[in-house]
Amino acid sequence: MPNIASWHPQVVHFAIALLAIGVLFRWISLTGKAAFTGPAAATLLLAGTLAALLAVHSGLDAHGPVERIPGARAAVAEHEQWGERTRNLFLIVAALEVAALALTGKPGVKKGLLVASAIVGLAGGGALYEAGEHGGDLVYSYAGGIGIRSGDSSDVPRLLLAGLYQSAQHARARHDSAAAAELFGELARRWPADTNVRLLTIQSLLQDRHDGKGALDALAKFTVPADNARLVLGVGYLKADAFVAVGKPDSARAVLEALVRQFPDNSRIKERLAKLK
Repeated sequence: MPNIASWHPQVVHFAIALLAIGVLFRWISLTGKAAFTGPAAATLLLAGTLAALLAVHSGLDAHGPVERIPGARAAVAEHEQWGERTRNLFLIVAALEVAALALTGKPGVKKGLLVASAIVGLAGGGALYEAGEHGGDLVYSYAGGIGIRSGDSSDVPRLLLAGLYQSAQHARARHDSAAAAELFGELARRWPADTNVRLLTIQSLLQDRHDGKGALDALAKFTVPADNARLVLGVGYLKADAFVAVGKPDSARAVLEALVRQFPDNSRIKERLAKLK
């Protein structure tokens, strides 16, 4: 089978949806109500088991680069183990469902097979939950696959950008202004032409370094397209804050009053202006 590592997220989500609904429908079908749930459950469980097989295969294709991330190997192994348990349990479910379909002429035996399918499916649902939980930990706690899944080399710098940004925000949250300033400075060194990074760097000058003059100097070099309302507002707020920081509240008021004229329905500008007055 070809390498399908990059398809792992899509296949996994199909498997989760098909199997979860299939197990639910099988239990409903045992009540004798909603007759459509019987054949629907069989179809969903068989399709979901196929998706689970593909999910495990694609996960094994994908695991090499991910488990080489420092500290991620154990998380990868746990996710794989739960994925394989899920696959194995639903292979049993699929066998029971096929047997029930083959024994339609023996209603008592068929009912017993379907009850067994529902019970094993419940265990499979638990394993499915654990596999998803460990997969989520691997992605969101260890950045497993982030930046490398597609094979596009431009994804990796975006991963680094996101890591530096989040690290800076965490440093700021724990009141470590020096670390936050250093991390935002690293962002500026690596992405000097990125508009959002430039704004974050200026904000860091104000918030982390308490350098109002430096912020004003940086803003003086900032070209703002008149048709970009978000950027006009962002730069205007920073400029007002910088003027306050250097002890020029009148200049800050002038900036905000100009923004009010440009955006008369914006209540946030009026609130900021009222605080200055």
